[in-house]
Amino acid sequence: MRPRSATTLLVLLLLPALAAALALGPGAPARAAAAPPAIANGEDAVPGRYGFAVKLTMTGIPEAGGGRRDSSCTGALVAPRWVITAGHCFKNIQGTHVSRLVARLTTATAGRTDLSGTAGHKVKVIAVRQSSTTDVALARLAEPITDIAPVKLNRKAPKVGTIVRLAGYGRTVDDDPSSLVTRLQTGQFKVASMTRGYVGMKGFAPRRTTSPCSQDSGGPYFTQQGDDAAVLVSVVSHGPSCPHSRVDQAGRIDTIAGWIIGIVGKPAPATKAPKPRAGKSSGAPPSAPAGDDRALVGGDRPGLATDPAVRTALAAIVVVGFGGVPALILSNRRRRGHRRGGVRRHRR
Repeated sequence: MRPRSATTLLVLLLLPALAAALALGPGAPARAAAAPPAIANGEDAVPGRYGFAVKLTMTGIPEAGGGRRDSSCTGALVAPRWVITAGHCFKNIQGTHVSRLVARLTTATAGRTDLSGTAGHKVKVIAVRQSSTTDVALARLAEPITDIAPVKLNRKAPKVGTIVRLAGYGRTVDDDPSSLVTRLQTGQFKVASMTRGYVGMKGFAPRRTTSPCSQDSGGPYFTQQGDDAAVLVSVVSHGPSCPHSRVDQAGRIDTIAGWIIGIVGKPAPATKAPKPRAGKSSGAPPSAPAGDDRALVGGDRPGLATDPAVRTALAAIVVVGFGGVPALILSNRRRRGHRRGGVRRHRR
């Protein structure tokens, strides 16, 4: 029988490892236990996403009977020193919206998907401004938050049918205080109606009954494309008891954007990267943004080198291949010595 070449033997040696690596890939993560739904029938926000979302914690709110209670709202960072939320989060005993702090202490927690952790910032709120046309208020922070990108303000009327996302730290069920979540929740909604001051929002995903609940008040409804900055469309105002499949009302942003900018100031212009000089090229490909699924190999199109299974297979080939080279050399020597005797190498 004609002896096989070293290249053929190397391929045969590595085929089992290559097949196993391609079949297994990088390994599928274990399925986590299902988390309780919140924003009523919403879902957990991805860790680190929507860092502009803010939990406003009010400690010691006066009550009509003379006592005090604690509560919270949701909001969004619109400038380093300003959080936007619902106007009714700051109201007196008579229920009137006021441009002042009501609780003994109000703090803003931003950039913390999991409230049991320590990421992000916790800053004291020192002042409040109320809109005169819709249920929206601005809360001023004692210190600026400069490492979290604020939301942009929507300047055009949203179209009915537009899909937006909501983030909130509220309850999962209105009449159950124990359902208050410790992890940022999110869900998608569809613009259902509009008036001068409000946008009607209806649950879209994960379920048609996805809806804001108590203490989601002030939560941001926003649009976002990829890694672009989120654009704030409205904030949670009022609606039916959750969960439900009806329409909730949210304070409209585009009609008060001028008022907001007049208080918080215009956003800083984006920094532009310097243009390379003509005729000089570094020869390096442009870097992909952090978290971008596109690879540098192949430009904007994902290449084979970006596939996790292929990467695993290549690694297996390298490891097994280097280990197989000495064996091939030794086997070739043995084969030369025993070729006339008819000794055949067993296939592994």
